Amino acid sequence: MKILLHRQTLRLVWLVKLSGRHFHRDHQTRAPLTPADFEAINLCDKALPKNFNFAGDVLDQWSQKEKTGERPANPALWWVNGQGDEVKWSFRELGSLSRKAANVFTKPCGLQRGDRVAVILPRIPEWWLINVACMRTGLVFMPGTTQLTAKDILYRLQVSEAKCIVVSEEVAPAVESIMSACPNLKTKLLVSPNSREGWLSFPELFRSASEEHSCVETGSQEPMAIYFTSGTTGSPKMAQHSHSSIGIGYALCGRYWLDLKSSDVIWNMSDTGWIKAAIGSVFSSWLWGACVFVHRMVSFDPDTFLDTLATYPITTMCSAPTVYRMLVQKDLKRYKFKTLRHCVTGGEPLNPEVMEQWKMQTGLELYEGYGQTEVGIICANMKGQEIKPGSMGKGVLPYDVQIIDENGNVMPPGKEGEIALRLKSTRPFCFFSEYVNNPQKTAATIRGNFYVTGDRGVMDSDGYFWFVGRADDVIISSGYRIGPFEVESALIEHPAVVESAVVSSPDPVRGEVVKAFVVLSAPFKSSNPEKLTLELQDHVKKLTAPYKYPRKVEFVQELPKTVTGKIKRNVLRDQEWGRA
Repeated sequence: MKILLHRQTLRLVWLVKLSGRHFHRDHQTRAPLTPADFEAINLCDKALPKNFNFAGDVLDQWSQKEKTGERPANPALWWVNGQGDEVKWSFRELGSLSRKAANVFTKPCGLQRGDRVAVILPRIPEWWLINVACMRTGLVFMPGTTQLTAKDILYRLQVSEAKCIVVSEEVAPAVESIMSACPNLKTKLLVSPNSREGWLSFPELFRSASEEHSCVETGSQEPMAIYFTSGTTGSPKMAQHSHSSIGIGYALCGRYWLDLKSSDVIWNMSDTGWIKAAIGSVFSSWLWGACVFVHRMVSFDPDTFLDTLATYPITTMCSAPTVYRMLVQKDLKRYKFKTLRHCVTGGEPLNPEVMEQWKMQTGLELYEGYGQTEVGIICANMKGQEIKPGSMGKGVLPYDVQIIDENGNVMPPGKEGEIALRLKSTRPFCFFSEYVNNPQKTAATIRGNFYVTGDRGVMDSDGYFWFVGRADDVIISSGYRIGPFEVESALIEHPAVVESAVVSSPDPVRGEVVKAFVVLSAPFKSSNPEKLTLELQDHVKKLTAPYKYPRKVEFVQELPKTVTGKIKRNVLRDQEWGRA
């Protein structure tokens, strides 16, 4: 059998011959875990196993069921690029190909269990192969968006002490520009049909790699992935997850919020750099044997999105509220979504009017969920549950979600406070392990008997939660978390800027956007405002990831006279939202 991969951007064709050996028995010395077992573990009805590896204990089990005929060889991954190119892999094919990828890491790359691997790839099949290959070899997977700048990449490589980086061709120049400052980086792996001096070629190494690989028997609490998450001050923190926290911890999410079965096809639009891609496009979906659908879609286009939804047998859709805001501007009644039955959203608050418009035009409910990189899904509107427009839904198991005050006391219904999770005798296995090398930040998430999310909300008398805003001043725009300090630091490097304060500003499409209040230096006070705004925006795009640039800029004579930047931002943000 042959698999043909065509790629619009990389123009790469591989021919991979698959042998009859698809399944390794290294994970069969104990009774195989089932989806029902994973659900029981999340409900605390079954003990967490000492060892767990998603590739061996989940993916290889689905592969075995395909082999024995207990499961039809439906796609595990279905990738298209809108140009007629398509990839379909069953679980058996995903298993064989990911073993080849695992051998690339352990042999020519020389990586060892526990080494950290930075992966900056767009929505291409290799992202999934490399993700699974890291699980098989016990490597720590660190995804990043392709929008990262050289400065962003430098920071991530330095603080993580990554041994390897895997990138697509467009990211390689940025990596080369900062290589001299990354002494721990030993291997650069390029996913491209073109060779590049100083880089190992993933396609070449993959073609010659063996399909024989024994999956590492990783501990349940062993590090598996690191996600960089923005905060109010300073640089992004490294939130580390274990094999069980991310590999088992989303079982309930997959069944009850995403409402998945093995016959479903789920399309999750998240960028590969965010944990939402892991939730919707890897763990929740494959735990329940569903097919992960992927459209390459370099930039979001509503018409392409709707055509795809009407063409392919997609049953479940997951997108940020921004996507739905754009879609309801279209005449949705012109499209027939023959198989679509369940739509979910998260990452930012959903406007009740968008929910109403979506239901009116499609007949489908929108099920909003709320969660965090650190602890997963916290609240959600579950299938079959009454939906209150504007609410994030009820707290989800195994969490006991409460609203607390600054002293850790539980607030009564209707009172605003901080959204928190009650801690019991032990730390829940589905929590992140720590902020790596930052014990102070890790400790700061605990207040008395609660884990605090940093978000403020209200719970009503029926147990529904309503998002109010960040307790800090992180900006959530189109589902992206943006730390204002990063944008302010970039602005101050421009000679026109004496001082700045960056806050969120209401936006009808993105929910909120970045706005910068800027005090100008004397030589620039007479500059053309429109021209200078564009110059500052371009300046920020060069120094930070492009999605962080201020879409609004207001030049002011002075900023509020306060001691801290946070209080200045609070004053300006209240002023900005008061105008809306």
